[in-house]
Amino acid sequence: MADESEVVEDPEVLEEDPAEPRFLPTSETLLGLIEPFEDVEYLVSAGQDVAMVPKAQVRAFAEAAKAAGFEMAVDVTAVDYLGKKRIRYEIVMNFLSVQRGARLRVRVPVGADDATLDSITPVYPGANFFEREVYDMFGIVFGGHPDMTRILMPDDWEGHPLRKDFSTGSVPVQFKEANQI
Repeated sequence: MADESEVVEDPEVLEEDPAEPRFLPTSETLLGLIEPFEDVEYLVSAGQDVAMVPKAQVRAFAEAAKAAGFEMAVDVTAVDYLGKKRIRYEIVMNFLSVQRGARLRVRVPVGADDATLDSITPVYPGANFFEREVYDMFGIVFGGHPDMTRILMPDDWEGHPLRKDFSTGSVPVQFKEANQI
């Protein structure tokens, strides 16, 4: 009997069974979006549609999502799996189709050795500040972004505070427009 505290192997690490057919959505909109991308894996998590998109296809997938009716990128964030998964980071994007009343979560694995990803800002201009925040907090650089600069931390801040290996301390932070302390 397995102990509840025991770590379960990450499904990403397990080899896929080539005889098993590819799981695809039943929605025509999502089927039309995901089916042409052979390397995109579709799954349902907590009742929400999720697409696991390879790093090299993120911009093309975002363009296809917009063409499929997902008018908005409502969020772009990151997760640091330091020591928990083979791939250290994962970018998580949430797309919304107001017209169809549908949401799509897109997850993109990004390795620590090459913490870069193509920007989706040219496709979804509203992703601009989200990508800057991910850069500022995690250090992941979005290629092709119009202004890849810090957005929350002071310009001279060293490091990226939401990385799991970032040292915490009691250094006071003085923000640009705040009262002096």
